[in-house]
Order: sequence, then structure tokens, then C-alpha cells
Amino acid sequence: MSRDFSTPAPAASASASPAPKTEKARFHDYLELTKPRLSMLSVITTLVGYFATTPPWDAHVFWFLLLGTSLCAGGVAALNQWMESDTDALMKRTADRPIPSGKVPTGSAFILGWTMCAAGLWMLFFKVDGLAAFFALATIVSYLAFYTPAKRWSRWSTEIGAVAGAFPPLIGWAASSTRENALGWILFGILLFWQIPHFMAIAWIYRADYATVRFPMLPVRDAAGGKVAAWSLINTFVLVAVTAAPSFLGLTSNYYLAVTLVLGLWFIVRAIAFTRPADREKTARKLFYASIIWLPLQLAALVADRWIF
Repeated sequence: MSRDFSTPAPAASASASPAPKTEKARFHDYLELTKPRLSMLSVITTLVGYFATTPPWDAHVFWFLLLGTSLCAGGVAALNQWMESDTDALMKRTADRPIPSGKVPTGSAFILGWTMCAAGLWMLFFKVDGLAAFFALATIVSYLAFYTPAKRWSRWSTEIGAVAGAFPPLIGWAASSTRENALGWILFGILLFWQIPHFMAIAWIYRADYATVRFPMLPVRDAAGGKVAAWSLINTFVLVAVTAAPSFLGLTSNYYLAVTLVLGLWFIVRAIAFTRPADREKTARKLFYASIIWLPLQLAALVADRWIF
């Protein structure tokens, strides 16, 4: 595959030197290393996968699922920042992160990340379910071994990352004693296709930062943004179709289908607006905010319908 860059992005290194430390690392700095908001999304979608199966209440499974997934999500985030500390230091939106700012040493981030991942996997395997632990491991491997390196060389890094980000609902689905195969993979599909318009909008807004570190993602390669917007729209249409699938398979009611179509139409309208060349910066932000609002509403509708009807 041809590239638009004359030199490769600098390789990540565990020995990369962060900025000089100006103060002792605080608890807040280590917490920030785990990307709590992004990690929370993984935890919430895991719980959606669990409760969508309408399992009988089991406090033991619930609390260990919550804690184990939280540890894995936070550990992956810390290791991701450890791997990308060199490029983070070059981008305005990430330069103040704990490692490039010198608040947390690279070695500490490495140890913390792997310790959290190992503890989370142990908890899921021995206290929840072996299949749940397998999907957690799949999340860790796909995120760190495939997505993070792919950002430096592949136009398809966003799609690779979307696969990694779609595994958490399967962790929750696998933890349930009442899991249904179709529902688990539908949830996987919802998260997979939702991430494309969501992250395309983000990448378009911050494309100058990504160009600085020569990440060859589509919003950097497509200067006009037409391909970015078209790809977002295509995936939004597929997303709405996948989200409606439970009703056609008899897993949810027509009430859920009605909510899905209303929310889906709104999301599609935002994605269509993004395809217009004028004000693409503005419509990218609107698409981004729409994606943030759409996901919890859609998942809440799914879980509520499964319990009520």
C-alpha cells in the first residue's frame, strides 16, 4: 500500500525519554494514565452485554465482572500510553499526558499496565467465566499488538481499533448463564460499526495533530474529507441495520424497533451533513457529539426492552 509520507513515524520505545519530571507523581497522574473515561466505556458496554441477556442476579459474578473488566481496561490504556509516549509528546492534544509530560516514568507505566491486565484476566478466568476471560484477552491483544502499532503504518488502523473496541460486550455476554449467541454478536456489531463514524469525526477534527506524527489514517490522507465523510455515512447505515436486527430475530419488541429507527434516523442525518464540503469542521463536531449521545440511548433501549417485554 502506497503512503503519503516520505519518512516513517518514529518507533515507540520503552526507553523513550519523557520530559524532565517537575514533581512527584500523584494518584491523579496514575489515574489519568488509565484513561478513565475511555475505560469506563469498555466497562459500561461489558455490563450492557451482561444485562442484555437478562441473567438471574448473581452478586459474585457481577462484582468480579465489573472489577476484572475495569482492571483490564485501565491496564490496556496505560500500556497504550507507554507505547505511544513518543508520538503523544508531539501532539498538542496529548502532550500533557502523564508520560510525555514527565509526571509518570515509563517504567512505572509499564509495570502498572501489565499488573492491572494480569489481575483483571485472573479475576475474570477464576471468578467469572473462562470465555469472558478469553474475550478480555482478545481485547488486550488486538488493542496492543494490532491497533496501536497499525496507527503508525496502516490506513485501516481505525477499523482495526474498532474490532478491538467491540469485544467488551462479548465479555459481559460470556459472563451470563443465559447468553444467546445472536445477541452477543449483534452487540459486537453495534460497537464495531458505531466506532467508525465516531472516530472518523474525531480524527477529522484533530487531523493536523495526526499529520504531525505522520499517522496515515484516512482523515490525514484525504485532504478534502469526502472519503472520510462517505465512509462514516456507509458505516452509519450499516450500524442502524445491525441495531434493528434484534427485533427481526424476535429478541426485542416493536417498541425497541421504533426507538431504534428514530435514533438511527437522527444519527444518519448527522452523518449526511458531514458529507457536505461546506462547514465540514462544524458538522464533524456535531457528528461526534451525536455519536456520544446515540450510544447510551440505544444500548439503554436494548437492555430495557429485554427486561420489560
